[in-house]
Amino acid sequence: MKISIIIPILNEATTISNLVAHLIRFCANQEHLEEIVIVDGGSVDGSQCVVNNLSKNYSAKIVLHSSKKGRAKQLNAGAAVARGNVLYFLHADSFPPKDYDRFIINEVTKGNQAGCFRMKFDSNHWWLRLLGWFTKFKSKRCRGGDQSQFITKSLFKQIKGYDESFIVYEDNDLVERLFAINQFVIIPKYIVTSARRYEEFGVWRLQYHFLNIHMRRWLGASSDSLYRYYKKKVAN
Repeated sequence: MKISIIIPILNEATTISNLVAHLIRFCANQEHLEEIVIVDGGSVDGSQCVVNNLSKNYSAKIVLHSSKKGRAKQLNAGAAVARGNVLYFLHADSFPPKDYDRFIINEVTKGNQAGCFRMKFDSNHWWLRLLGWFTKFKSKRCRGGDQSQFITKSLFKQIKGYDESFIVYEDNDLVERLFAINQFVIIPKYIVTSARRYEEFGVWRLQYHFLNIHMRRWLGASSDSLYRYYKKKVAN
């Protein structure tokens, strides 16, 4: 059983090296890793050069792949070229726990074809700590892309991957479809993700807009509507 780690990036020259080093250092057994596929959506900060240099510095296979901008598009593009039979989708600022590969393979071996880790932010802000605490519950309302996502390649194909009509909310859409077929498990180990967006935007301001996006989706808003809101309130 082999894992292909798929990481979408856009201008992550200052973070991707640390993540790759972390993935290799905290892998229980590098025989579990088929490859690390880094999918660039058009970076202009030299991220591509950084990734190409990384591929020369490690024995693990590191692949740079280019695709159209958009996380769902980048994730699907990475899955299309991945050679492992387990796909592990990871954000560029999220760091999995020690022995993450062993935990994932153990779950797949037990018949759990998809799932994620619990999550905590690299921040002591009480609200962000509370958000991390909620991730221990097996509810699709407590899920998000920062928790990372593993799924067998066969199941990923079966559910037709990420819905590229979602510019935002693509992770939650995938999780909802997996919950609908009772294929999701929460590994009781913590991935640590950066709180940089909250720090830059303001914790309460950003949380308000994220909650608004979730509420709009629960009330039936389309993917286009969610993106228009995100672009107006968050992206700018």
